[in-house]
Amino acid sequence: MRVLQINSVCGIGSTGRIATDIHKILIENGHESYIAYGRDEPKNCDTTIKIGTKYDNYSHVAVTRIYDKHGFGSKKATEEFIKKIEVLDPDVIHLHNIHGYYINIEILFNYLKKADKPVIWTLHDCWAFTGHCAYFDFVGCVKWKSGCFDCPEKKSYPASIAKDNSENNFFNKKDIFNGVNNLTIVTPSKWLANLVNDSFLSKYTVEVINNGIDLDIFQPTESDFRQKYNLENKFVILGVASTWDRRKGFKYFIQLSNELESDAVIVLVGLSEKQKKELPKNIIGITRTDSIEALAKIYTTADVFVNPTLEEVMGLTNVEAMACGTPVITFNTGGSIECIDEKTGIIVEKGNSIKLRKVIGEIKKVEKAFYSEACIYRANTLFDKNDRYLEYLNTYQNSSTIELK
Repeated sequence: MRVLQINSVCGIGSTGRIATDIHKILIENGHESYIAYGRDEPKNCDTTIKIGTKYDNYSHVAVTRIYDKHGFGSKKATEEFIKKIEVLDPDVIHLHNIHGYYINIEILFNYLKKADKPVIWTLHDCWAFTGHCAYFDFVGCVKWKSGCFDCPEKKSYPASIAKDNSENNFFNKKDIFNGVNNLTIVTPSKWLANLVNDSFLSKYTVEVINNGIDLDIFQPTESDFRQKYNLENKFVILGVASTWDRRKGFKYFIQLSNELESDAVIVLVGLSEKQKKELPKNIIGITRTDSIEALAKIYTTADVFVNPTLEEVMGLTNVEAMACGTPVITFNTGGSIECIDEKTGIIVEKGNSIKLRKVIGEIKKVEKAFYSEACIYRANTLFDKNDRYLEYLNTYQNSSTIELK
């Protein structure tokens, strides 16, 4: 079987690593695997296809910023890419993020409808069924159910600084994305699957395949982190994000810092240099790291992992923390709550900072060790990436009319 995955990046970022993890499993099981990508340098895949150039990316950014027509640039780049697909002639085409300033969705889907090949589409956010944004639940917007207009998130990714084209985008995407004969949508959480079933993509079959993690890396790991930051006798509250913005709940850590006891400290990973400079003294700021080994050490060091996200498709950081033996506290939002149970953490009403502070105190009282064994067991049982991404081979099998060998 020859599988072509398409994503904005290859081998970097969460979606890029998922693509290369699936690529590895395909190769290990004797299949052909290719990854087409639009930006940055590829990693962990020797059979890649570059879509467009940096100039194409910048042009697509301009179309987005000025006209709010994200997904409708990169025409020439996409036409040239389609020619490469026709030569490759894959048996299955697996889409990931088709946003990201690199591909024209109309040209791509016109080809998919014409080619009539099995298509798997993993949604990592909500962009596919809105007129603009990738996330809307945290601002309480429900326009995506019937038709977007006057987008409250126009300045959020993929940001437009001028026109609001959300109404046209919504109905154009509805027309473009529907009508593929053999398309299966995959989501990492039941929460996102339910949203898809309420959207204009509801005619398609939707499957849930949780994202997985590398359990050879994410496990209890010794380090000198506490000694390095003088935390030997501190209760460490950890937060991790690729970008700390309002959706990720950065403000709740700032609020929490004002009410911490002297023997507690907050560690935040993923901050910008500007954010680091403005932190209170009882918050230790660390910029984003691509070293998962370093992250495993920090997760292990922490006494509790706090995820005050206001909207999350799945919350893989929850799983990473659990795999390192650290209990999780998360707001009752999105797919984040699907990662944990009563033995591995505590769910708090969204935005309830008083309750958040209270349950941190509860975990501090019973101590981390009370949860650790159950945390490690749940992560190992449910979120091993080798098990989860092997499920995609079954999805390919079920969606394909060819006999897999």
